[in-house]
Amino acid sequence: MSNDHTPAAATIRATLNDVAHAAGVDVSTASRVLRGVQKQRVAEETRQRILDAAKALDYRPNFTARSLRAAKTFTLGIAVPQLDNPVYSQMIIGAERGARERGYSLLIAHIGEGSSDEDAYERLATANRVDGLLITTLDDNSVVLRAARKARVPVVMLNRTVDGIENSVYFESARAARMAMEHLIGLGHTRIAHLSGQLNPSTGVGRFAGYRDALELAGIAIDPSLVEVSGYTIKGGADAMRAVLQRSSAPPTAVFPITLTAAAGAVMAIQQYGLRIPEDLSVITVHDGALAEAMYPPLTTVRMPIDQMGYDGAIGLIDIIEGRRDGVSEALLPLELVVRGSTAAPRPAGR
Repeated sequence: MSNDHTPAAATIRATLNDVAHAAGVDVSTASRVLRGVQKQRVAEETRQRILDAAKALDYRPNFTARSLRAAKTFTLGIAVPQLDNPVYSQMIIGAERGARERGYSLLIAHIGEGSSDEDAYERLATANRVDGLLITTLDDNSVVLRAARKARVPVVMLNRTVDGIENSVYFESARAARMAMEHLIGLGHTRIAHLSGQLNPSTGVGRFAGYRDALELAGIAIDPSLVEVSGYTIKGGADAMRAVLQRSSAPPTAVFPITLTAAAGAVMAIQQYGLRIPEDLSVITVHDGALAEAMYPPLTTVRMPIDQMGYDGAIGLIDIIEGRRDGVSEALLPLELVVRGSTAAPRPAGR
């Protein structure tokens, strides 16, 4: 008695040869297009024909066979300190897109702040689980950084630079902070609070330097009572904003939190104090996205294309893995001021 649903029938799948035949090209051309390799130029019409054939045949690469042939995993690792932070989720989305375009998968490792499991991250970097690592961390003493320096695979830092790791894709933190501060100073603010990150990572140092430099250039003295370490969380931003408001004899008219999540916390604290944004306090921050647009009022930001950072980091890392280039050598990405409803000129004194 015949059965159309035999295991053999269920496992039949399209091969690269099938895709090449359907598209009318040789196997090597189909392989290059499907792996995103651009060593030889392929006409756009041919490229699209190959992609259409792969989709129609529901082609899925055989990663196991490919890995055995190449002695590689075709997997990138990305290590992030916070999974609930929209900055890192955007970064992961961009990295996954870049990896997928080049035929790689992405393994996500969460390194919580204060994590001490250094061995786990050494194993990730040395046990043939990944071909390369993308790393972003808030702490210069992070266990993952110590592991990365011992890694047997290429490493690219995201969103910062670190001594001992030469490949980085990042934004110039000091310049982002200067752009934010110049916007506030241009509106007439002189008492501007800064909710800073820890001052050991390059991100925290850079943004504080931009805050300081913009004030000095405008001839405004820094008031230490207006600077408070918030870290990079909503709770940290709220606590730091409350501390500034409680101790300032002359309250600020504007605040520059280090990042979007800290800004969300600052907005909560400001509103709990019965203050209005921007009438009583203007708020500007670095990073942008749905959270900034959803807040009331929507936040003015210095936009950084975080997903592009993840994408460029993944593509650069794969190029290093596959020998197309030696490194990405501290690639800088562009910044953009996005003015929304959270910033305005300060109210005249006495009103």
